[in-house]
Amino acid sequence: MGKWGFYRIIKVNWRLMCAVTLGAAVLFTALFTVNAATIEQRTEEPGVKIPIVMYHSVLKDKAYHGKYVISPDELESDILYLKEHGYTTILPQDLIAYTEGEALPEKPILLTFDDGYYNNYLYAFELAKEHRCKFLISPIGYFSDFYTESGEHNGYYTHCTWTHLKEMTDSGLVKVGNHSYNLHKSSGKYVGVRKAAGETEEQYRARLTKDLEQAQTAIKDGIGAEAETFVYPFGEASKTTPKILKEMGFSVTMTCEETVSSITRDPETLYGLGRYLRPSGMSSREFFEKRMKLPE
Repeated sequence: MGKWGFYRIIKVNWRLMCAVTLGAAVLFTALFTVNAATIEQRTEEPGVKIPIVMYHSVLKDKAYHGKYVISPDELESDILYLKEHGYTTILPQDLIAYTEGEALPEKPILLTFDDGYYNNYLYAFELAKEHRCKFLISPIGYFSDFYTESGEHNGYYTHCTWTHLKEMTDSGLVKVGNHSYNLHKSSGKYVGVRKAAGETEEQYRARLTKDLEQAQTAIKDGIGAEAETFVYPFGEASKTTPKILKEMGFSVTMTCEETVSSITRDPETLYGLGRYLRPSGMSSREFFEKRMKLPE
């Protein structure tokens, strides 16, 4: 073999060694990247399931029991069931704190009361104090103003006054949500906070913003703080509603979709949380295990 033939062999072998080395490096990098991504996925905190119950009225009179009215005994049974099965009632502010790094209890659950009926103060609040249970109440601002002015108290049809709502929030057991000032309607062309037929986007935004700001002002004047949570009347909304609510500063929104939502540390997961309507006529076990499908 000549000298130049020997050099050619060395040159070929050198290129081969470089290729093998480079290939090994690329393979190692690829493997390392996959493992790192896998580790991140495994260590990333999974979503926390947040079951939410939706109540309305609480009355002793059996003649009124049905889809939107339960008895005080049924409500107390629900509270006791949850306590016995290790659930902890929380408030929307706890969800907000979770996105900011705080911890949640092992089995969190939210109890909510829509419309702000006086019977919520009469029965639900008393049970909350007895069992140290928390709940969100979302009054219709117009009616809280009306009955604050009139001073009338009737468990069948009146709504909580701002005095009632402040007493409940001052207890630390109750938080007030925004349920609109006077858009809780489902007749004519207006249904909740949904955009009306023939209404321009500008008209809709102005109407919605004006009403919800009026509700926020009434809440702040009544209890000393604005609501962080917006609860959709009838669960109705339009395409741009969520964006408007975010721009107005609401941190949590709740629908009437019957699903158990999951949240993460991302604040965006606090929008559009589902809730299950609690009717009268079924046991707590049946409601929580069969309807909501909560683990025991």
